[in-house]
Parts: sequence; C-alpha cells; structure tokens
Amino acid sequence: MKLIWMAVAICGVVSGQSLQIAPERVLGDETAVIRVVGLEAGERVTLRSSLTDGAEVRWGAQAEFVADGEGVVDVSKSAPVGGSYKEVSAMGLIWFMMPASKGANAYVSPRNLGRQTIEFEVMAKGTKIAAGRLEQDAVAAGVRRVAVHDGALRGILFVPAGEERHPGVLVIGGSNGGVPTRQAAWLASRGFTALALAYFHYEDLPPMLENIPLEYFQRGLGWLARRPEVSGERLAVMGTSRGGELALQLGSMFPIVGAVVAYVPANVLYAACCGNTSFPYAWTWGGRPLPYAMPRMGVGAEAIQVEKTRGPVLMISGQDDGVWRSSEMAEMVMSRLKRAHFEYTFENLKYAHAGHAAGRPEIRPAWHGATRHPISGRVNNIGGTAKGDAESSMDAMPKVLGFLRKGW
Repeated sequence: MKLIWMAVAICGVVSGQSLQIAPERVLGDETAVIRVVGLEAGERVTLRSSLTDGAEVRWGAQAEFVADGEGVVDVSKSAPVGGSYKEVSAMGLIWFMMPASKGANAYVSPRNLGRQTIEFEVMAKGTKIAAGRLEQDAVAAGVRRVAVHDGALRGILFVPAGEERHPGVLVIGGSNGGVPTRQAAWLASRGFTALALAYFHYEDLPPMLENIPLEYFQRGLGWLARRPEVSGERLAVMGTSRGGELALQLGSMFPIVGAVVAYVPANVLYAACCGNTSFPYAWTWGGRPLPYAMPRMGVGAEAIQVEKTRGPVLMISGQDDGVWRSSEMAEMVMSRLKRAHFEYTFENLKYAHAGHAAGRPEIRPAWHGATRHPISGRVNNIGGTAKGDAESSMDAMPKVLGFLRKGW
C-alpha cells in the first residue's frame, strides 16, 4: 500500500516542522508510520500520546527522540533516548501507555467495537510544535453483523464485505463468558466468516461455566457450515483460555473441524468455573459429565485427545502466564501429538515474557495490574510484561492469519 504523507497539524511554527501519520486510520492490528519532519539535525523532541478508553480512563505515554541528519524522527526506525520505552517500536507510543488513574488496572476497549482515537503531540524545548491523531477501527468497513437467535444458539455472525463466500471460523471465549466479538470482528476484517458464539453468561444462556453440553457447539458448527456466506465443507475453531481448552476438545470430537487455533489453552478439561457453581464439571456429552481435572497438570482421562483432530493445530502461549501454565500445557499437547505421529502440522508459538494475553490480535496499551474476574470477583495477575505481550501480538497476528489462510 502506498503511503500518502500528510501533515496532520502544525502548531505555532513557520519553519515546516510537522507531524506526519500515515495512514491516519488503521485497523486494530495494523501499524502506522509516525514521523516528525522539518527539525534540525540532532534536535531533541518529545512525542506524547494519549487516549481515553472504553471505561473513560485516560492513558498516555511519551518518548524522547533525536532527529537524524535529515531532521527527521521516524518512530518505526529510531529507538527513543528516554521515556516510556527503550526499543524501536512503530506503535510503542500505544503499547507502552500507562493509565492516568491509579484505580485503573487494564485498558478497556471502546464499547460496541467502537473506534479508538489516539492523540499525539510533539514537544520541543517545552513548546508544542505539532499535533495529530490516529484512529483505530476494530472492524473493517463493510463487515456485516448478524445477531444469532436460532433455537438455543446465541451469538453474532461477522461477514466480510462483498458477496463472496469465505472460510468459516467458530470463535469461542473463555471464563469471562459473553460473546467474543473482537476476535470474530478481526477475522471478518481479514477475510473470514466468523461466528462469535456465546455459551454462558449471556442473555438467557447459563450464568456460569458449568454443565455445558458439547452438543451446543455441534449445533453451532452445523449452523455456521450451512450459512451461504461460508465456503468449503469444513470449519476452523478459535478459542482463548477456557475457550482454548474447548477449541482443542471440539477439534478432537467433530470431523467438521478442519483446523484449531487455541490461545493460552489447557491440555486437559478443567472443572466448572468461576464461583459458586451447582455442578463440579464444566462439560457434558450425551447427557453425561466429561472427566475433569482440578487445577493441576492432568494426564488421565481428563486429558484432551488432540490426536483425533482431523486438521492442523496452532497454539499461542505465554511462558509468564499468571492464570495457568499455558506454555507448559501447550507443550504437553505438542508431546502428545508427536507420540501419536499426528499427520497434520502442529505448532506452539510460545513467548518468554508474555502472559495470559499472549498473541492478542490488536494493538492496544499492554500494561496491566492485578485484575478482577468479572464473574468470580477473584483478583489475579495475568502475567506478562507490556513489552512481552506487545512482541507476542506483533509476531503471532500474521502467523495466525497465515495458518488459517492455508485452508483445511
């Protein structure tokens, strides 16, 4: 894509100093080139960034740069000499933002897949010399959303723009419940017909992750496969955390699943979650509870029989995961597949300094403190550093899309 340079704003100077942001609007997984031009060679400037998140919390970062011999600062090519981060990072002024409020523990996305606006300003010798903005869209123009209320099924179908058919992906969330709209919107923006399927803590569905029949997901897969917007006879399944556990389980059970993407998954089926549940088990099949593990590394009947999957498997895990040992459990999946001489490709993208947010498919402030689970109320630290989580996302996003585009 050809970049069209544009001075977004010039403040109070006549020497041609300007801040250039190209493009000015991006999807949430895309980078922009941020440049300051018209400076003197070796001149020091400070770039500041700020945004207001979906919880009305103000976030900000700043970094000091030295202009090159042409009087240019290009954030994607130069490391800052001071400020919120140290490494070369095109989007470092977003990744390394911190909240202005002490009560904020994590960035909250705009509601209803709304647009996020990031404001930038350039300071030189205490004076603002330029300003501009970048807008991030969570969903591409033309993507259609279809509310799903078909029998017991609940969710939202995201369909790419145009009339063509696209590969179908079933997207399932984790222990937070609700509808995993952001991942499904991301996939639809990148050419997949994605069903964000709710299965608890949403509308008239069960309030807790307990006693969930896997027949529900079988119906969801069948419903998606019959949609006229879906190409091919098989589907992919993508899930995160408990949804990653579930994605691996569904892949092992249903021949219609031709590929599995599991973010920070478990290698076993775990117990019900999260709070005062009426049943000790999370999943049932044929009206009977499936064996489950308590919080430990299970190797018995509760282990997911991933070798029965009829397609490739991709896992994304964080070696600093504070919720559970996703990297170790993903490696146990890898070992099981190797022992079974699994005929399809399988990989674990593991990231040393990433936590439970490893590989998240969006560019956003990565700092977090201890967070409170929305259902159980339990406080925990999901692990990972801002740098580690940011690097995992930038590495994983194109690999996940490439994996899904290979077909199944």
